[in-house]
Amino acid sequence: MSQAVLTVTPNPSIDVAASTERITPEHKLRCAGLHRDPGGGGINVARVLARLGTDCLALFPAGGALGMLLQQRLDEETVPALALRIDGETRESFTILERASGREYRFVLPGPHLAEHEWQACLDRVASLLDAFPWVVASGSLPEGVPSDFYARLARLVRGRGGRIAVDASGAALANALDEGVDLVKPNLRELRELTGEPLETEQEWMRAADEIVRSGRAQIVALSLGHRGALLATTGERVRAPALDVPIAGTVGAGDSFLAATVWRLSCGGSLDDALRHGVAAGTAALLLPGTSLAQPADVLRLAPQVHPVERSRARPG
Repeated sequence: MSQAVLTVTPNPSIDVAASTERITPEHKLRCAGLHRDPGGGGINVARVLARLGTDCLALFPAGGALGMLLQQRLDEETVPALALRIDGETRESFTILERASGREYRFVLPGPHLAEHEWQACLDRVASLLDAFPWVVASGSLPEGVPSDFYARLARLVRGRGGRIAVDASGAALANALDEGVDLVKPNLRELRELTGEPLETEQEWMRAADEIVRSGRAQIVALSLGHRGALLATTGERVRAPALDVPIAGTVGAGDSFLAATVWRLSCGGSLDDALRHGVAAGTAALLLPGTSLAQPADVLRLAPQVHPVERSRARPG
């Protein structure tokens, strides 16, 4: 039985995805296979959690016609959602697949400006919900007007009330959250390189960087997604690594969110680090099988999980 999970998405979006034969300048590019999916890190996590049977709620600011469409699409997927009204318009992002090359081009548009009372309302609403949601997942970029320590404030609030928080962010938002301390952090390799200022070229260097975050108390668990190289989970006294599965790729959007959702799902059920990594990699892989922001489907996660083979590695003693 999993614990209930609240997701927080400060900068949600409508994710538009389509394909064209070839991307060339100046010409009209006729597109096909149009998808319009609800998007944004925490919203994607909630969509996968709901499919996996976890009691969850997606909390996010929303405004304008796109904000209404976002709520409609979540209703269609029967994802429990709580939209906080804002004056600005919810953003769009779009992804174009070039069929001739298989390359994916992703365009991320800026979000609305949030006034102080709008982003503070998100924190206040989280505070009112914590008794019902032992886990909080805070994920995605911060829109204009939201302070870079927003996730740090959220972590302070959640952990001060005895809850657990997972953060998936980048740049100053990630650094500030780690300075406050979180229960789980999910960087990708690029974000970890930016955080540490190191090239992190080898597997040993990835592991040392993850170990250092845990050793310093900035996160209890580091869930490092490595794309085509798989993933790594590290905590005090334990570290597991799993290679990626080889599958045909229809799209890459939302693979990291699917990985995070399944990882939190297993941890919220009391699963081991090995179990969490196995299902996390399976979910990230399952997301690759579908175009747009379709995300992982439960049948694919359960089918792929037995094919993931985590390898435990010994940890060096702290210096």
